[in-house]
Amino acid sequence: MHTASAATAAPRDLGNVKRLPILISLIIGAFFSILNETLLNIALVDLVEDFGVTFNTVQWLSTSYMLTVGILIPVSALLVQWFTTRQMFLGAMTLFSLGTLVCALAPEFYVLLIGRIIQALGTGLMLPVMMNTILVLYPPEKRGAAMGSIGLVIMFAPAIGPTLSGLILEATDNWRWLFYLVLPFGIFAIAFAAIFLKNVSDVTKPRVDVLSIILSTIAFGGIVYGFSSLGGHGSEGSGWSDPKVYGTVIAGGIGLILFVWRQLKMREPMLDMRAFKAPMFSYSTILIIIVMMALFSTLMLLPILMQTGMALTAFAAGLVLLPGGIVNGFLSPITGKLFDKFGPRALVIPGSAILVVIMYCFTQISLETSKGMIILLHCNMSLAMSMIMMPAQTNGLNQLTPKYYPHGSAILSTLQQVAGALGIAFFISIMSSGTKDYLLSSSDPTSPAELAGSVMAGIHNAFEVGMYFSIVALILSFFVKRVTAPKEF
Repeated sequence: MHTASAATAAPRDLGNVKRLPILISLIIGAFFSILNETLLNIALVDLVEDFGVTFNTVQWLSTSYMLTVGILIPVSALLVQWFTTRQMFLGAMTLFSLGTLVCALAPEFYVLLIGRIIQALGTGLMLPVMMNTILVLYPPEKRGAAMGSIGLVIMFAPAIGPTLSGLILEATDNWRWLFYLVLPFGIFAIAFAAIFLKNVSDVTKPRVDVLSIILSTIAFGGIVYGFSSLGGHGSEGSGWSDPKVYGTVIAGGIGLILFVWRQLKMREPMLDMRAFKAPMFSYSTILIIIVMMALFSTLMLLPILMQTGMALTAFAAGLVLLPGGIVNGFLSPITGKLFDKFGPRALVIPGSAILVVIMYCFTQISLETSKGMIILLHCNMSLAMSMIMMPAQTNGLNQLTPKYYPHGSAILSTLQQVAGALGIAFFISIMSSGTKDYLLSSSDPTSPAELAGSVMAGIHNAFEVGMYFSIVALILSFFVKRVTAPKEF
């Protein structure tokens, strides 16, 4: 068995397959699945009040979603070879729709969390199907534009999530409608795909390496859980001295080392880590991790700042984030086409420089900062994201031979989700720690002004760390070069 065969081999009549209906099917399902990663961000304040939990606890609704997706994607690389394209996609969207229904009806916080995990199972199964199908359907010379279509989903959907949720909450005053309104679209995606989606891969049914699945689960689960616990749950909080923090991070680190070691030793690895021998793929991976951490943490921090610090309504906060979301969705296909014409450096270097400037500006905002300034900063951040994300990812994949396409796309998809989860967990923990320190030194920690100031102080700390991450991305961007031919290794 060849690990790449299922993802790269195509039916004999592939030349007669219409690309557009397949692409539409994938984008519809992917959009609403990924949209749910940030759809609850504006509703976090309401959920904290309704369920009586802390911000560190409620952020698990987002963290668990991306963590589940990140854990499942490596497994789905095998499942793609066990089931047809139609079976994978329809099964994924059925799971997603079921999870959406559970969330809408959830009577307790833990039921809502279970529903989110079921949703994430569907998303984790669907993302590799989308990536591999497009790699099969489009030749390398058109791949930048095709990957731009993926960028429209991966970048635009989470960016627009807070805006849509703000509009829905303003109209309904009930967070459950965030799920009631998504459910029909999930059902529509199932019906549309059942009619138009065609199989573009062969079923080879390879042997499943259970140990690799266990190790990848321990690795990604342990690392993200440890960082998520760093800020603590409840009033006491946690720090690096807490065993559940350092213990799970260490366990995850050991699991990751063993997972990578096993993949390198296996004749038919679940994820072939030799893809990292391609320098551009390695650089692209690090850049994408930083960008995803910055994206998801910002989409979590800004709604908290606007609602708790600036006392804006969910509707107003959603409108503030709307222009940036539109910029993100509009530019992703354009930057994909520009990549085909000019290469990655013309986009990635200035995009990284813009990201550094914007992250610095976020460290300077205050409770008196105007909504117009936040809109401007968020739009420019969206510009930077679109200039980095898809060009870097496409350039990295272009240096791989077809043998490594499914492995490279699975690695990038996995790390994108894990990076998003880490970004939320890590930056929320920094915010919580800064908020706590501010209140401990306050003479009147219960006053509304001091509570708002504590949120601002915590968010400043989080954005400052984000700025340092973006500087690393800028340094790496100077090493990115246009790939002229796949690298054999």
